[in-house]
Parts: sequence; C-alpha cells; structure tokens
Amino acid sequence: MDRLDGFRILVAEDEPLVAMLLEDVLLDAGATILGPASTVSEGLALAAASRPDVAVLDFNLSGETCLPLADALAAAGVPFLVATGYGGDSPMPRHAGVEVLQKPYDPAALLAALGKLTIRV
Repeated sequence: MDRLDGFRILVAEDEPLVAMLLEDVLLDAGATILGPASTVSEGLALAAASRPDVAVLDFNLSGETCLPLADALAAAGVPFLVATGYGGDSPMPRHAGVEVLQKPYDPAALLAALGKLTIRV
C-alpha cells in the first residue's frame, strides 16, 4: 500500500531532519500528521488529545525510550511501528510483535509497514 488517505498518523521523532523527511513521505501518501512529537510526554499528550489511527515511534526520544508511549498506544488499541538506529534484536520485548524498522529506512518499506497496520484499523 502506498496511499494512506484519511489515516491520522502520530509521528514521534526527535531528530528534526528525520521528522521532516518522515512527514513529507506521509503527507505525499495522503496521511494526516499528528506531531511530530520529540518527547514521550509530547507524544502522550498528542495521543490523548487526538486519537491516532496508527503511529511511528522513534525508539529513543530525547534520551528516553518510547516504551511509555508504546504502552499507552497498545492499551488504547492503536497499532504502531518503531524506528531505531540500534541494531540487533527488537528493543521492545513486551511489544514483541511490533515491526521494527532500522534507520535509515527506505520510504517504501515504511509505507509497506504502515499499510499492514492500516489494514487492521
């Protein structure tokens, strides 16, 4: 799927350049962007104020992990994926089924992963 028309996507990314590139890809695909949030607390506030359909979470947000935000999204039934520059095993064992994209990721891979999530919404 390369179109995300009508989907509201929470973007939690603390690197401004990555956030802008991500925003461009998602907007070009027709999505509405919530954020970007550069901290967990900003992400939590955005998610509470305007329930997203799906989310893209940077694993490390301004020095803290995205786990509190991931937990809140999971509890609300909002599917998400995680982007990380850390290699190796999934950084989120309690969210083992969540797709993890290694940075730098290909925009087509991002859209494909989000396409899988939006099928469930």
